[in-house]
Amino acid sequence: MYSCDYLLLNATTIDAQGQQLLDQAIAVKKDKIVWCGPIVQLPDDLRNDAQAIEDCNSQLVTPGLIDCHTHLVYAGNRATEFKLKLEGVGYAEIAKSGGGILSTVKQTRAASEEALIEQSLPRILALKNEGVTTVEIKSGYGLDLLNEIKMLQVARRLGELSGVRVQTTFLGAHTIGPEFQDNSQVYVDLVCEKMMPAIKEMALADAVDVFCESIAFSLAQAEQVFLKAQELEFPIKCHAEQLSNLGASALAAQFKALSCDHLEFLNAAGVSALAEASTVAVLLPGAYYFLKEKKTPPVDLLRAAGVGMAIATDSNPGSSPTTSLLLMMSMACQFFSLTVPEVLSAVTFQAARALGISEETGSIDKGKAADLVLWQVDDAAALCYYFGQPIPHKTMIAGKWVSTN
Repeated sequence: MYSCDYLLLNATTIDAQGQQLLDQAIAVKKDKIVWCGPIVQLPDDLRNDAQAIEDCNSQLVTPGLIDCHTHLVYAGNRATEFKLKLEGVGYAEIAKSGGGILSTVKQTRAASEEALIEQSLPRILALKNEGVTTVEIKSGYGLDLLNEIKMLQVARRLGELSGVRVQTTFLGAHTIGPEFQDNSQVYVDLVCEKMMPAIKEMALADAVDVFCESIAFSLAQAEQVFLKAQELEFPIKCHAEQLSNLGASALAAQFKALSCDHLEFLNAAGVSALAEASTVAVLLPGAYYFLKEKKTPPVDLLRAAGVGMAIATDSNPGSSPTTSLLLMMSMACQFFSLTVPEVLSAVTFQAARALGISEETGSIDKGKAADLVLWQVDDAAALCYYFGQPIPHKTMIAGKWVSTN
């Protein structure tokens, strides 16, 4: 005999591939989906015993959106650098001159946990207001053990305060710590031998990430971090092929990385490596737009190889100061030529895969978390069609409708 706490009827939904399904029903009990499928197949017990029933009138119901790549815990901003970029100064040049990430490191180190929460909470709430129910938050603006711990603790606290599910990623290898500018290897050794074991012991991170690039860490240094992460049983992620092609994606794929992110300079060999490892390609149109990149990720190659593609905000103060995943969805269609189903899957099922949580959330399936969004539209394309315009909706997290104000 079936029973449920909440029953949605006559919904338009999407499957894991982002394809639209009509005349669907979804039954929720406690914090899980206990039944879903065509309304004509709905068991009578569920309809008769549901505590609450809502007729969706063919409106769209999606899984809760997932922002699988953010850096939203930080202090201050880099608006001055924005002016420099408009004058033609490049991202790499700003970084090499002591700006970029290191300027945010200085401000973040100086901020207390309370100050970081005060500045970062509005960012996660803005995502929640758009139907985002899961957010990944990276460290990487501390670059020493105490401040990396501080950032990860703030990230965990943001989840508690916002009600959004938060996955944390240790990105100590974001750039070389300011105290180690003349000896990057000493810093990498510190990340591997001191920081990662301490973060593991405190259970503060769900994954480890590395920025492998000419202005950050070499392939050999990235491999060192990956090897330590593997030893500590951390899942692996990688900032790869954003500014050049160093082969970071192929390296990360050897370690069965959950995702490789950015990928504007990814080549065919890297695509093949991602496909073989079932590693998700996380595309970040906000950074592409803000940095005025000219080279797009090789979407056609990724598509042909069957590589799962996710979309995220990359919310950060230097290259993607945004908290709108819906805007990123529209940009992914326009800049990267993704189809509407690809984008819808990219912010649900594929984003969950990129975080290693696709067995728990990311699609409307029996047994998964009851994280759902009921949108006041009847065509899923509307989520990509509008940009900079709020789409009325209501959000369910863990089986409960939540306030998004």
